[in-house]
Amino acid sequence: MDLWTGLQAVILGIVEGLTEFLPISSTGHQIVVADLINFGGERAMAFNIIIQLGAILAVVWEFRRKIFDVVVGLPRQREAQRFTVNLLIAFMPAVVLGVLFADLIHEYLFNPITVAAALVVGGVIMLWAERRQHVIRVDQVDDMRWTDALKIGCAQCLAMIPGTSRSGSTIIGGLLFGLSRKAATEFSFFLAMPTMVGAAVYSGYKYRELFQPDDFPVFAIGFVVSFIFAMIAVRGLLKFIANHSYAAFAWYRIGFGLIILGTWLFGWVDWTTAHG
Repeated sequence: MDLWTGLQAVILGIVEGLTEFLPISSTGHQIVVADLINFGGERAMAFNIIIQLGAILAVVWEFRRKIFDVVVGLPRQREAQRFTVNLLIAFMPAVVLGVLFADLIHEYLFNPITVAAALVVGGVIMLWAERRQHVIRVDQVDDMRWTDALKIGCAQCLAMIPGTSRSGSTIIGGLLFGLSRKAATEFSFFLAMPTMVGAAVYSGYKYRELFQPDDFPVFAIGFVVSFIFAMIAVRGLLKFIANHSYAAFAWYRIGFGLIILGTWLFGWVDWTTAHG
C-alpha cells in the first residue's frame, strides 16, 4: 500500500463517517469525492462495503444500552417487542425494492449529476418540511405505531436514488408523519442498523471475489477512520437537533448540489466521465 492509497482511504473514511447519518447523502458524497481523488474500480466497491460497516458499528456502540435493553426484554416486554416489530416493518420495503432494482439503479443513477440533482431537490423538500407547521403525535421512539414504521420504511426507499440520503429520507419522512425531531432522528439511527448491515452482507456476498488479502490494510484504515468520524457525527447531530432545525443541512445540500451542477454546466469539471 503506497502513501496515496492510504490517504485516499483516510479521506473516504472521513467522508463516510461524517455523512452517513447526516441528512446530506453519504453515497452522494462518496461518489463525488471518489471521482475527484480518482478512487474507482472494483476495489472501491469492496472498500465502500467495509467503511459502511465501520459507520454502523459507531451507531451500535452509541445506542448499545437501548439495544441491550431491547434484546433482554424481547421475550416478555411488550415495549421491546413493539419496537422490534416496528424496525422489521420499516426495514422490509427497502429489502424488497433493493433486491429488485439495486443493480439497475447502480448502473444508471450512480453518477455525480444525478447526485447533484437529488441533493438540490431533497434540500428544497427539507426546507419545506421544516417550515410547515409541525403536528407532533409521536414524541418518543417507543410510542410509534406499526403504521408509522411502515410509512418511514417506504420513505427510506427514496434513498436508493444516490444523493437523496437514507437518513434524510427517514428523518424528514418522520417529521411529515408526525414524529418529533428526536424520535425521527433516533428511529433513523436504529433503522440504519438492519438496513446497512443487510445491504453490506448482501453486497459482500455478491461481490465476495473483490475482497483480496492485499487490500486489507486499505480496508482497515477506512474502517477505523469511518468508525471514529461516524461517532463524532452521531453525537454531534443528537446535540444539534435539541436546539436547531434541519434547515442548515438543507441549505448545505442545495449549495453543494448547485456547485456540482454549475461546474458541469460551465464545463469546468466533466462530471459525466468517471475519473477512476
